[in-house]
This record gives sequence, structure tokens and C-alpha cells, in this order.
Amino acid sequence: MKKKFFTIPVVLLMLACNPNLEKKLDLIWESAPDFKVPESAYFDKELNIIFVSNIDGGPAEKDSSGSIGKLDPEGNIIQVDWAKGLHAPKGMARHEEKLWVSDVDRMVAIDINTGEIINSIEVQGAAFLNDVAVDNNGNVYVTDSQTKKLHLLSEGKVEDFLADLQGPNGVLFNNGKLYLLDAGSLYEVKDDKTLNKIAEGMESSTDGVEPVNNNEFVVSCWNGVIYYVDKDGNTTVMLDTRESETKSADIGYDRDNKIIYVPTFYKNTIAAYQLK
Repeated sequence: MKKKFFTIPVVLLMLACNPNLEKKLDLIWESAPDFKVPESAYFDKELNIIFVSNIDGGPAEKDSSGSIGKLDPEGNIIQVDWAKGLHAPKGMARHEEKLWVSDVDRMVAIDINTGEIINSIEVQGAAFLNDVAVDNNGNVYVTDSQTKKLHLLSEGKVEDFLADLQGPNGVLFNNGKLYLLDAGSLYEVKDDKTLNKIAEGMESSTDGVEPVNNNEFVVSCWNGVIYYVDKDGNTTVMLDTRESETKSADIGYDRDNKIIYVPTFYKNTIAAYQLK
């Protein structure tokens, strides 16, 4: 009697093992190259605006040449220099009528309606403040990628929240939880300040993190790689632009429409991708 063998196509087998292999990004548009070394894109759902941080110079230089720009969801630049008077701005997060921005060694609050700087708070000992997150109570978290710390700004006072990290950058507050990217790994920061590893093995230049839902994420790496992280911590590369030397810095995300906004850094554009 002959035995019958049934073969499963390799692609189907791979999809069964990791359904996120189906996740991909399709380019929708790319803005004009008029931004000035854009490091971060922050999508504001209420205003339906993408805020863009322009370093415009050295990433750690205190030269007052940095700014925040505005872009509409169709890729039209509204204003390159909407908020001025910054040095080398990077991460952004909004709470109420304030847009909090990291700016080398200080945290700056910008009036969301006028673009005026209404507060500037020095972070003692800071050298390279990077990404920003705000919790439901208005507490501001900011990473310092050079001193390898996570700071907490609460009621006008700054404290070291976490220290002795590897290379912290992206920070996120979502669904009552705090998340942190640190040198290729994604962690949940527990209430006792311990780190629960969610995913690892990504490129060490992990930069921005955005929630797709309450347990899946999109993670960008500055060197040009974007990952999908599923609920089990599996990572899938959705975009790799390293060959063209196109960076993918601190991303923004329109959760309702599943659109990712990617700052290309030296190419001075924002690219919008549909998450599928």
C-alpha cells in the first residue's frame, strides 16, 4: 500500500505560524521636502493635524533654529515653522491645550492654538532629551538617550524615573500603561518601575512606538526599519528603507484610519503609509 503525502505550501505554513507576515505598509503620499530635519510626527486627532518637529541643525545644538511645523492628513504643508524659538526639538505629546516638546535639555510647553511657548522647564543633567509621553493626569515622561534615563515631569518638578537603561528612546502611555523602547526591545513599565519585556531583537535604533490596539504596536527604528509587534511579542518587518538611506524616525499614527506618518529626517519629508 502506497502512503500518500500532502504538502502544505511554505507560504501558508509561515502564515499559520505567524499571521503578522501579512502586515504591510503601502505608501499613500510623501510631503514636499520643505521640513528641516524632521524628527517626530505627532497626529492630533481632535485638530486633525500632524505636528512635525524640525531639528534644523545639530540634534544636540542649542542654536534656537528649531521649530514645530504643521501638516494636513492629505500631505499638504500648512506651515513649516508654526512654533519657533526651539533648539533641536524631538518628541511631542499633547495634554489638554498644551503640546509638550523635548528640546535638548528642557521640556517646552506650547499653546496648541497659538504656537506660543508658554512654559520652559530645565531638566537638570539632561543631554539628549528625546521622546515624550503624557498620562491621563498630565504627568510628562521623557527619555534621555545619552544619559540613558527616563524622566518624570509632574506639577512643574522633574525627577529621574528610571536610570541605567541601555539606549532609551520611544515612550508611550496607552490604556493606563506606560511603555518604553530601549535599544531594540519594547517593555511595559510596571507600577513598581520594573520592566516587563514585550518584544526584543529589533534594530538597536528603536525610535517611535504607537499602539495599533491595546496589545499590538508599530515600532520605528531611526535607521529605516519599521516593525509590527503582535500580542505575543512577535516582530515583523513591514518597511526597510536602509538601502536608500531613508530614515524612519519618531512616527505618528492615525489609529482610526490606520495611517502611519514617518519623518524621513535628512530627506526633509513626512511619508504616510497605510497599515494593512
